Amino acid sequence: MMMNHTLKNQCKVSPGTIISGKWHSHNYTIIKELGFGANGVVYLAKHKNTQVALKMSDNGMSITSEVNVLKSFAKVQGPPTLGPSLLDVDDWQSPRGRISFYVMEYIQGPDFLTFIHEKGKTWTSVLFLQLLNDLDILHENGWVFGDLKPENLIVTGPPPKIRCIDVGGTTIQGRAIKEFTEFYDRGYWGLGSRKAESSYDLFAVAMIMINTAYPKRFNKTTGGISQLREAVRQKPELIKFEKVIVKALQGHYTNAKQMRADLFDMMVEKKITNPPLRSTGATNHASIQTQQKNMKGNQPASRQAYRRKKKKSGWMEFLFIAVVLGILYAWYTFNNLP
Repeated sequence: MMMNHTLKNQCKVSPGTIISGKWHSHNYTIIKELGFGANGVVYLAKHKNTQVALKMSDNGMSITSEVNVLKSFAKVQGPPTLGPSLLDVDDWQSPRGRISFYVMEYIQGPDFLTFIHEKGKTWTSVLFLQLLNDLDILHENGWVFGDLKPENLIVTGPPPKIRCIDVGGTTIQGRAIKEFTEFYDRGYWGLGSRKAESSYDLFAVAMIMINTAYPKRFNKTTGGISQLREAVRQKPELIKFEKVIVKALQGHYTNAKQMRADLFDMMVEKKITNPPLRSTGATNHASIQTQQKNMKGNQPASRQAYRRKKKKSGWMEFLFIAVVLGILYAWYTFNNLP
């Protein structure tokens, strides 16, 4: 969504400008503009010897809302948290009047799609498990991210970890979504309302999964579930996720935990997490298979019975993911040696 040009002009400052907080007396030197949205402009700034991200807006209510979101993000178990850490909130008496601003951690790294392109799609399912876990906690705290898209997801590390960099669209549950991007918006595809609820974010997660196979996205033609399901079926890398993607697109998940559980089941059953290791690949492949067999040992044949038993053995899921992450991290480190 486009930003009001009057607002952008109001918050326009040049590199080298010093932003002095009225209440806390902290000084921030502007380095460059990082981006702008519907509610303000974000700058890269320097405070003492630390780079930070500073967002300013002449809309004090918008700043207050986003600050509250960042405080909720801090409740996501970490470190690091899902969103940037909040560092300061203050007002600046600019030549054009008083402007509210807040300062947050400057998160560096490639965006989600760039990371997948550079490091390989082996990481896709693991990163989505991370994202769904963090979204579940965010939802439990009464918020919906809203404008969820790859550009707002930065992968830091090592070890790789998804972080969100723009909370401007985050909305209190039950209200109308404040900001959205059409490709990831269920209203655009005719598959639901723009009411802020967990299923709205989960639709966007499914569209990001589709986006990994269609980096340039695609246009809506017939719209609806038929066009999106056909897009999934045209890509082998998406077919293995089809059940999860379609359920999310149709709004059949009421919370992120359900979607995460289904995705995890596919990781176990279809062994889609094995990394393309080099000379040590066979050994690590066997290690993954052994871990999977240990998890499945003596499980009932019935899938429903397996699900009941899995709920009683949450530590097994943790152990499995830990092993997978360990192997992926080893592969990541090996491929980045000088």
